Amino acid sequence: MSTDVARLMLLDSFDRFRDDLTSALTDLDEAALVWRPAPGANPMGWIAWHVLRVQDDHLADVGGVEQAWFANGWQQVFGLPYPPEAHGYGQSDDDVAAWRGAAPALIGYANNVNALTHRVLDRLTDYARIVDTRWDPPVTAAVRLVSVVDEVNQHLGQIAYLKGLYGRRG
Repeated sequence: MSTDVARLMLLDSFDRFRDDLTSALTDLDEAALVWRPAPGANPMGWIAWHVLRVQDDHLADVGGVEQAWFANGWQQVFGLPYPPEAHGYGQSDDDVAAWRGAAPALIGYANNVNALTHRVLDRLTDYARIVDTRWDPPVTAAVRLVSVVDEVNQHLGQIAYLKGLYGRRG
């Protein structure tokens, strides 16, 4: 597969994620974004924030660029009580419960992360380049990108499921 075909497939995947996430979030108010179907469950807003932070972090790392979270001031917009580099991994139930945000902010951040993704993929030529040596085998850019596509789609499905539950709550 050529680099151009790989890039186009990845861009299509990330564009679809952004579009579907935007559609899922558009009509949600803060109460919906923080609703938890059971104690300890992750709410839709936190899941959206988490997956965007992962995409932002991982794509910025692959591209050697600054994350949109910092470059575009999203850390200040959200004002979350987390360390600046937090993206949800390893957060406690109390950390998750402390998340607050609004759909327009999540959608704006999603658009910035998507733009960063386009910039990184438009410049990427070496998909075999090692981007993370903490794993055995070391992670290549291609493997990292496929894992992010997998992650964003899994979390998008969780958001859709929770939105359905929220709409049917008693």
